Order: sequence, then structure tokens, then C-alpha cells
Amino acid sequence: MRRVLIITYYWPPSGGSGVQRWLKMSKYLPENGWQPVIYTADQAEYPVEDASLEKDVAPEAEVIRRPIVEPYSFYKKFLGIRKGEKVKAGFINEGAKKSGWKENLSVWIRGNFFIPDARCWWIKPSVKYLLQYLKEHTVDAIISTGPPHSMHLIAKALHEKLNIPWVADFRDPWTDIDFYKDLKLTGRSDRKHHRLERQVLTEADRVVTIGWDCARGLESHGAKDVAVITNGYDDMAETPCKTSHSEAGQDVETTTFTMSHIGIIGANRNPETFWQAVADIVKGRPQSQGKPLRIRLIGQVDNSVLESIKRNGIENYVELIPYIPHNQVAEEQQKSDALLLFINNTPNAKGVLTGKIFEYMASGRPILCIGPEYGDSARILSETRTGVTAGFDDKSKMKAVILDWMVKHAENQLVANDTKAVEKYSRRNLTKEFVKILNELV
Repeated sequence: MRRVLIITYYWPPSGGSGVQRWLKMSKYLPENGWQPVIYTADQAEYPVEDASLEKDVAPEAEVIRRPIVEPYSFYKKFLGIRKGEKVKAGFINEGAKKSGWKENLSVWIRGNFFIPDARCWWIKPSVKYLLQYLKEHTVDAIISTGPPHSMHLIAKALHEKLNIPWVADFRDPWTDIDFYKDLKLTGRSDRKHHRLERQVLTEADRVVTIGWDCARGLESHGAKDVAVITNGYDDMAETPCKTSHSEAGQDVETTTFTMSHIGIIGANRNPETFWQAVADIVKGRPQSQGKPLRIRLIGQVDNSVLESIKRNGIENYVELIPYIPHNQVAEEQQKSDALLLFINNTPNAKGVLTGKIFEYMASGRPILCIGPEYGDSARILSETRTGVTAGFDDKSKMKAVILDWMVKHAENQLVANDTKAVEKYSRRNLTKEFVKILNELV
């Protein structure tokens, strides 16, 4: 069996979206003739942890954990974050407090002194360790996955010294990522980011990413013939939930139409117009008639979202649920009549293709996507006939879709999606596509 070294920061006990792609694909590598050798951080500062994901680690996988030094202890002390409290993912603000000079200074330091990211101190010790390891334990290929893009720089150094075939896998863009403009970069730092990005894109034997718009962006920065291998769904989502609330015996009002969003909602993902549409739908309905619509937000939610909900007077129609382990996601989908997908309202919105969309599709529940009607997410929903996309400001379409689904739900006519159309996006099938690239390289 051939061996592939996978360099990834995110690995169980990490939870969240960053860990899913290679945790799942590495599970199917052995049946395609490749043993995964995982190089990851020990005692890392993960925004969320999910012990349930440990069961998805392939028995054949060799996992190497090495100590990592991250600047978060200083960061938390500087900002007054309590010991043991997690640093939130992205630019999430869960409190009412606005960014002050400390927060702004911290972002400036992060952007200009930790290039490409806060894991940059791990590059040199990782290269030193892996050069020795690979002398004694050979591998046939290397995969680096980012962000954090420091992982690519580790692989780049190994590739230059050992000439092992290397695939750079981009789960998100580098300089085109939506929060890049928020890093408060100096001109010198911006040039360094672009220089390192171009080196990775031009020196890797193959570049892979998760969507078509992202592929075009990477090619504009120097990559050649970028392969698109999307994220997908795993076995937990392969059994579609086709029951209604009444059939499932859920303890909710059978007339209530429940829509759920599962995952992080940052400030740039806050669907302001959607909250207005919900307010219009429920406006003037007497409480004695019950709630016709319930919105469930499961996961970290930015304070701006809470403010929007309050401003539109729909607090009684929205339920907030903290982060749940990944093995409970399918159960939460079953409690929903429809699922919500909010795309980041940023310049790269057309290329945003979240991992959750594939598990959503496999669930059988209809999906309402708020985002570009000609973006990558809309393309997949249309292709698989699993959902509808409404533009960020298209309140009339949002209302029309929700009201139509509410009527069908009340008449028990809200039909589940045909999940046959989404089988190409199973993790097992997508792993086969990645293996084709590995086999070509060796």
C-alpha cells in the first residue's frame, strides 16, 4: 500500500468545519490503496472540540502529533479572556461589546507579524522533524491542506528538499478570503502574503480546491489547471430523513414550520433581509393561534445576528442552540422541515461553498440558500434539485419560498428531495477523485 503524508492543523479533538474534509477522506484512502499518515498539532488552540469525531479516524491511519506554539495565551491575556475560554472562530463577536483599540491592535499584530497565520511558528520545527521522519519512513506523496496556510509552507519545504510529489489542497482561498481585508495589513505584509501564496501555487505539483470560483481565483494568482474536488457528505447523512414532524412524533406544534441553520453565523453571514422576511410573515398573527414559523440557529452566532433578530421583533420565533457534536447533526436535521444556508455577503460570495451544504442535500430536506443566485452553492443546489437560492436582498422571493413550503407542510405535501442526485458528492466517491490525482503523480 502506498503512503501519503497529510499535513493538517485540524484533527480530532478539533470540531467545526475545518476538520471534516481530511478526516473523512482519509477514512476512504485505504480502500483505494493509500495509507494516510497524518501530521497534526498536539494541544492546539481549537475554537471548538468534538470528541465524537475520534471514531472517524481510519484504523489504518498513522497519526503523528507534535507540539505547537501559538500566540493565543498572550492574545487572551491581553484582551482579558478568561483562562480556559476558547478563542472564537473567525471574526465572531458573541457579546454586545464592539471592537476597541485592544481588539484592533491584536488584529493588526496578527496580520503583520504572523504571516501567513498564527501557526507560522510551527513551520520550522515541523520541517526539521519531518525531514528526519521521512528518512526513516518513506511516503509516496504529500498533501497539505489549508487554512491555516502555514501547512502549505511546511509541505513546500519538504517538497524542495526531498522532491516528493506534493498536492496543495485549498479549503478556502488565501489572499482572496473574505476577511483578508480586515487584517489591517501594511503594504509590505500584503506583498509577503501574495509572494508566499504564489510560491505555493506555482511549486506544488497539483493544486486542488473545493469550488469553481475559488479555482479561478487561485489560477489568477499563478496556479495552473486547478482541480475542483468539492466537500461532501459522509455516512451520518446518507440516510435521508423523509418523515414529517407528525410522522416522527416530535413534541412541537404540528402546524409550526421549522427551519434550521446549523453552523457558525458571523457578522458577514448575517442575513438581514431574511429576518425582515420572517418578520413580515409572522406580523400580526395572534399568539393564541400558535407560531406558524420557528427558526433554529444551532452553533456560534455573532452578536450582530441577535441585534437583527431583536430589531425585527422576532425573538419569540427564533431558538438559539449552542454548538452540538457532529454526530448529532443528522438528528437535528430530522427535527427540521427545511434547512437554511447563509452565504457570506462578501466580494467572494459567488465562490463560497460551505461543507454543510452537502450534508444538507443528503438529508432530504429542502434548502433555502440566501446568497448569489449564480454562485457555486446555487449551482449545486440547482443541479441536484435540492433547494432554492434567493439573492441577499430578494425579500419577495424569500417570502414566496417560505410561504409556499409552509402551505405544503400544513397539507403534508412537502416532499423530500431525491437524494440519488447527490450521490456523486459522497465522501467515498470524492476520495476516488482525489486518489486519481495521487496515482497520476506517482
